[in-house]
Amino acid sequence: MRHKKKGRKLGRKAGNRRALFMNLASQIITYKRIKTTDAKAKDLRTFLEPLITLAKKNDLHSRRMVIRKLPNKAIVKTLYNEIAPIYADRKGGYTRIVKLGYRDNDRAPVSIIEFVDMVDVSTSTEKETDAS
Repeated sequence: MRHKKKGRKLGRKAGNRRALFMNLASQIITYKRIKTTDAKAKDLRTFLEPLITLAKKNDLHSRRMVIRKLPNKAIVKTLYNEIAPIYADRKGGYTRIVKLGYRDNDRAPVSIIEFVDMVDVSTSTEKETDAS
């Protein structure tokens, strides 16, 4: 029975799954939105949102706990300096998943996972150029 066993295996062993989530979390922190399968996006949300909650505390212990999950210090610096201040007032629900449909080659359900309340720089610069 699967009582109290949350998360999906995603066809990987534990170490490979941990590395996958570290990479996906690093990519979403860097690019603010990524395109991936629905199952990976749903599990990434449970991996990423506690890290943002820790980053909002902004103390040494929470920074060390985040570094354990995301070993790249530049990514951690981005998380603390850019993303955590935006969500200082929000209690949770930092990401949104938008379903896109199915991938052509294997019909896997695909979605975009992105940060909520994040101003998209490319969209705002396009609007300014169109107005000029």
